Formats: sequence, structure tokens, C-alpha cells
Amino acid sequence: MIFPYDPIDDYALLDCGDGEKLERFGDYVLRRPDPQAMWRPGLDAAAWDRADLTFVRESDRGGRWQPGARAARTAPESWTIGHRGATLVVRPTPFKHVGLFPEQSTNWAFTAEQIAARRATSDERPALLNLFAYTGAATVLATRAGAFVTHVDASRPALRWAKDNARASDLAADAVRWIEDDAAGFVRRELRRGRRYAGILLDPPPYGRGPRSEKWVFEEHIVDLLDGCRQLLDDQGPAFVVLSCYAVGSSPLAFANVLTDRFGSDSADAGRHVQAGELALPGSPPEGAGPAPALPAGLCGRWWRS
Repeated sequence: MIFPYDPIDDYALLDCGDGEKLERFGDYVLRRPDPQAMWRPGLDAAAWDRADLTFVRESDRGGRWQPGARAARTAPESWTIGHRGATLVVRPTPFKHVGLFPEQSTNWAFTAEQIAARRATSDERPALLNLFAYTGAATVLATRAGAFVTHVDASRPALRWAKDNARASDLAADAVRWIEDDAAGFVRRELRRGRRYAGILLDPPPYGRGPRSEKWVFEEHIVDLLDGCRQLLDDQGPAFVVLSCYAVGSSPLAFANVLTDRFGSDSADAGRHVQAGELALPGSPPEGAGPAPALPAGLCGRWWRS
């Protein structure tokens, strides 16, 4: 299945093809590589050349942004876009990313639904654990939906960016618990502390390093991490887990199987559900242009208990 995209008013995938994508973030159009776009683009070269910023890869480790060949203005170093009451900072980086992953909007909407289900059964704010939380769009939106979020990421610059998003969205200074740590190590320590969560989000990279050079390889470590998450999950009332990853050598079936194995499903336990599929960005070409194909944007699995 392809998870339904939740539209972001300030974002559009204008076109994709020939290993690139053309996107609008707020008032600015960005052109950057995407290896999933293996087909021919729908717009002509002139439309692509009018991008405000174009990413130029310089090595396997990154590159730089420069004005498009026919850009009519200079884009700022950063700007903001809005989504469901949140204000999120867009900042083009030397690593091609801009700090916002629009394909995750479907998971932000799912998380808000699960938080609402939990709040309907309890007067307490649901505790949500966001692992590999990066720049924190999911944290901000979950907090606005009524959760108390523990935001965990190994990158100090990413944490600063996430706090920028929290301030831009007018969250209180103590609305989020900010943690700079390796995800697996943090989960082990939370288990010793006896903490429990109503929901857990995981969006790990295929490979990574923790703040103390802890090694992360998705295929080698995800099962142990999910085991820890299973023990952290509150066993009372509605609860949920979302696992997503981009550019990993797996499949939706594998995601469904591991979530079913670790957390249970309808076939064994009433009220437990598993979904798995792809995240994708639908094309939103300019008026008068032909239809644009959806762009694959990673794998996702969801488990929830109603």
C-alpha cells in the first residue's frame, strides 16, 4: 500500500525525473537530486532552470546550493512554512536536506489521531518517544496535538534546529524533553528507569553514529531496538509505534512481519493492528502542466492498539 499523503499548504512537488525533484517550499522553488526519480520529467528544462536554488553535488559527502540558471531572485539562508498550526524552519544544508521531510505528513496525521484516541481514555497528556527525531517537525506537531514528547537525537545541530522549530511554533520552553543521545543507549536507560510511553516514533537512517561514536546499521540493530521499544510501551489503553526509513534495503512485508512479531497483530490479539507500505509524494505540477507521477519516499510500518 501507499500511505495517504496529508497535504501541506506551503509545499508542492512540482515535478520529478532524470534523478532530480523540483519542489516548492513556501515562496521558494528548490531543485535537488533524488535517485528514485528514474523516469523523464514532465516540465521543460526552462521550468527547472528557474528554481531559486539548485543543489550541486561535489562529493559523496555533500555539495552546495546555488541559484538556478534562470533564477529571478536570491533565496535567503532559511525561511519558514506552516502546517496545521506549526511553523517549521526550512534551511538548505550541504547534505541536500532542508530539515523538513514532507512525506512524513501522513505519519504526523496518524500520530495526532492516536494521541486523540489516548486522550479520550485518560486525563493525562500521552507520553510520546521520538527516536532519531532530527529537526523535530513530528515533535512539534505531536506536542501541539496534546502529547508530552521526549525528543532524542544524536546530533547537536539537529537538536538546535528542532528547538528553533519549537520556538517558531510558540511551544513553551518546557513543552518538550530534549535529549542528545544514541537512540539504542537511551532506550536501555529508560528501561532501567522504568519509564513507559503511549507512542513511539522511529525514523532511523540506514547508517549512523551516536554522540560517542556508537555505530548504527539498520539491518543489524533495528530488531534489538524494537525489542526495547516493546518493553517501553505502556501496556494499558491505546498505544502505537511508527517505524519509517528511507534508502534501506528492506521491504514493507519485512516491516509488517517484524512489527507483528514484536508487538502482536489482529490475528493473535484483538484490537492490535499492523500496516506497512510506502511513503510517497504526489505530484502537484503547475497549472496547465500534465500530470506528474508520485515520488517514492521510503518505507513505513505502523502498529497500534485500539
